[in-house]
Amino acid sequence: MSQWREDVPTEGSVHLPPDAHALDGIGRNHSLETALADLIDNAIDASATEVVVRFVQRQGKLRSLYLADNGHGIAPAEIDSAMTVGGRRDYHRGSLGKFGLGMKAASFSQARSLTVLTRTPDGVASGRRWHLDSAADFRCDIVAPEFVMEEVDRDWGFKSSGAGGRTVIRWDDVTGFTATDDRDRVQSFLTATITKILNHLGLVLHRFLAKGALRVFVDVEDVDRGAIGARFEAEPLNPFGYHHPGNPGYPKILTAKRDGMSLNLACHIWPGRSKLAAFKLPGGAIERQGLYFYRADRLLHAGGWDGLTVADPRLQLARIAIDITDDIAGLFSMNPEKSRITVGPDFAHLIEAARSADGSTIGDYLRDAESTYKRSRERSRDRRKMLPPGKGFEPSLKRAIGDEIPFVDGEEPVDIRWRRGDGLDFFVVDRESRTIWLNDRYRQSIIGEARGGLNDAPLVKALLYLLIEDVFRGEYLGAKDKDNIALWQEVLTAAVRSQLARSTRQ
Repeated sequence: MSQWREDVPTEGSVHLPPDAHALDGIGRNHSLETALADLIDNAIDASATEVVVRFVQRQGKLRSLYLADNGHGIAPAEIDSAMTVGGRRDYHRGSLGKFGLGMKAASFSQARSLTVLTRTPDGVASGRRWHLDSAADFRCDIVAPEFVMEEVDRDWGFKSSGAGGRTVIRWDDVTGFTATDDRDRVQSFLTATITKILNHLGLVLHRFLAKGALRVFVDVEDVDRGAIGARFEAEPLNPFGYHHPGNPGYPKILTAKRDGMSLNLACHIWPGRSKLAAFKLPGGAIERQGLYFYRADRLLHAGGWDGLTVADPRLQLARIAIDITDDIAGLFSMNPEKSRITVGPDFAHLIEAARSADGSTIGDYLRDAESTYKRSRERSRDRRKMLPPGKGFEPSLKRAIGDEIPFVDGEEPVDIRWRRGDGLDFFVVDRESRTIWLNDRYRQSIIGEARGGLNDAPLVKALLYLLIEDVFRGEYLGAKDKDNIALWQEVLTAAVRSQLARSTRQ
């Protein structure tokens, strides 16, 4: 693997004045994650099957960010056009590119220096660099060919050759990076940032990821140690990915036709009180109700009613998928960041005229979504009240339990803690202290290589809480309670001893 170099060597420059279309779609509304998604659109158009997003860290500080793909690369005759502000290529049907500004607008919204390094399947390499401080006369640096080869041949961890070429986009002087060299603070920044990137890419690219057409990874390279850390893969986050619909009559397709155009609305109703990440999504379920627009399988717009109705907590289960084809593209406009669709004046009339095969209208759908939500709330109120969870539970687990179960007012919580037991029993019920004590001899076999702590083993603790909570009620244990505890003790102790034996053999 070649050594990372901080300086990009260049040999001359080429004059690239802006295209007349330059001002058609430039926007500064990108976040880091939307900017990366825009770059990945280009990788998909280049037939890439894998993309790697890499943060580069040196002397504790974050220095650069890369996005590498295994697509077909950019031919030398095309790279100047690709780097021209507003330069347009020939977009084929289904291309995700649109304005001729995506790579430049996305990059310069996040960094002051953009370097594009590419190699075609026949091995021809080329590279260009824009730097905002020296771009006033629109002169674009030509990157030295040997450096291009060094960069594209770095260890990107691709599992396949993809389309046979490679393109590497490098950002330097990234404006959104934390300025500190304190490793703990940098790590906190990376953890939060990588999580946002994975969530956003998992959402907007979920169709590509789910069908295996694309894999996206994020990792961090520490130049001082010459090491690349663990890589994280974006998982599909399907906003329609429920296991069972909330209403058995859905999903339902409503179709509107006008002037030879056909607009299909795939109307979905989520089950009430779902805890799936695909339902909650960043921002929450209430904010994410409404319309989801796709173009060429890429999610462009996630939620909101665009004047069709108003957001309402009672409609939070309602989501409608709309695929924008070239035939109906004139009904919509898209912002350059590809994060928002604006509907035209005819859209609302088309929606009102839409009908399903059984004659249902958009109004029927909204009423069904609202009634499904109301029924789900009624069922939750019928659940038996329980004692609240206390020490030993992650805050997020407590919240999840509280969302699903009503608590008995004025009662002390049930704690689940570890301590060393004298015997082999897995747990002890201590009614006096209202605590379930777990035998510490089994702790490591349960949590594996994870670090132990007050709130560890959340799965085991949640199951024990649901199983045993009611034995803390009343003034004494009845015969049935004692028999249940004995039964649970025998089965769970046998299970945990079996787990301990398996982990010891391994």
